Amino acid sequence: MKKILLSIVVLFVFQKLAFAQQEIKTNDGKIIVLNNDGTWNYADSIPLYSIKVSNIPKLEIPKTNAKDKVINHAGYSLLYNESHEQASWVAYELTKDETNKIYDRTNKFIVDRSVKTGSATDKDYESSGYDRGHLAPASDMGWSEITMAESFYYSNMSPQNPSFNRGIWKKLEELVRNWAIENNSLYIATGPILSNNLQTIGPNKVSVPNYYYKVILDYSEPSIKGIGFLLPNIGSKEELQNYAVSIDSVETLTGIDFFPLLEDVQETLIEKSLCISCWLWKNSKIKHENNESKAAESVQCNGITKAGNRCKNKTLNISGFCFHHETQSSSDFNKNEQRDVNENIRESYKSSSSSVQCSGTTKAGNRCKRMTKSSSGRCYQH
Repeated sequence: MKKILLSIVVLFVFQKLAFAQQEIKTNDGKIIVLNNDGTWNYADSIPLYSIKVSNIPKLEIPKTNAKDKVINHAGYSLLYNESHEQASWVAYELTKDETNKIYDRTNKFIVDRSVKTGSATDKDYESSGYDRGHLAPASDMGWSEITMAESFYYSNMSPQNPSFNRGIWKKLEELVRNWAIENNSLYIATGPILSNNLQTIGPNKVSVPNYYYKVILDYSEPSIKGIGFLLPNIGSKEELQNYAVSIDSVETLTGIDFFPLLEDVQETLIEKSLCISCWLWKNSKIKHENNESKAAESVQCNGITKAGNRCKNKTLNISGFCFHHETQSSSDFNKNEQRDVNENIRESYKSSSSSVQCSGTTKAGNRCKRMTKSSSGRCYQH
């Protein structure tokens, strides 16, 4: 009973904070969405069909001002918030092809040297009890070795409650990938809700957000639509629909103007609308039409280490090489880009050689308490 009451209180406070829209049902069974400004729409008849799609480069980037320094990586862009030591937002386009992961997770968390003021480090998260939670998920970046490596920059991390990071946040990430497959491509912006007087961790005083957001735009005919999510940084068994809000609601709470490159009429119409039934909510895996890039089961990597031995890593890559040795199977890989990433990784480890708490998860679902100096961030058991 206490758990149920707590869930009700948390949900009520969250809904009040998020200015979420409300859905009500009429006597004849139709669902009406009440907007924040007092207007309303029939949920299943929002007139998005009238929007005409045009080619808009960098559509995912939120509105910035002259003093903002947007950092562009290979797979995503971000705006770093120095006072909170994490990104205010991370934005990227996710296409159907990019959801077909070719490269495995590196699990090598590294300092982002593109942040001139300095990003968070291993020591900030060491023994903090919080996960290094991805904003742009590693699983969205598995289409390139560079994008996978860069997804582990600390500028892409935020302190997340383990039950949140490994639970409902992961569930939302998986759902969005399914949507990208279903709709061919999506524009995504995501991040923490940052405010004054937040709890901090580590010597760099990394803020621990109470809430996270994600806004998603499907800008392809004929199913043009947008949706937002506001989630508290706690574990939850609630359905994701309960955290869905309009993009306008997220803008109200964060102060960020999303998708500003849309025509004004389009932006207004898309962002004020919330159509739950316009999205497929089954969180089952959607298969790619072309599965040739994945092996049926993991095999030992065919790569050769610097010591001249065969690599002991397991891989699902059809090439038979793990992420460390993928370049041994391809002459087409851009060697200059790979050299830059490797140099960034090496320099980061030189400046951070102390022990860190293992990022592995125990059978009980808790974060491992062992300390490790392994570059993978995992102890010998994980």
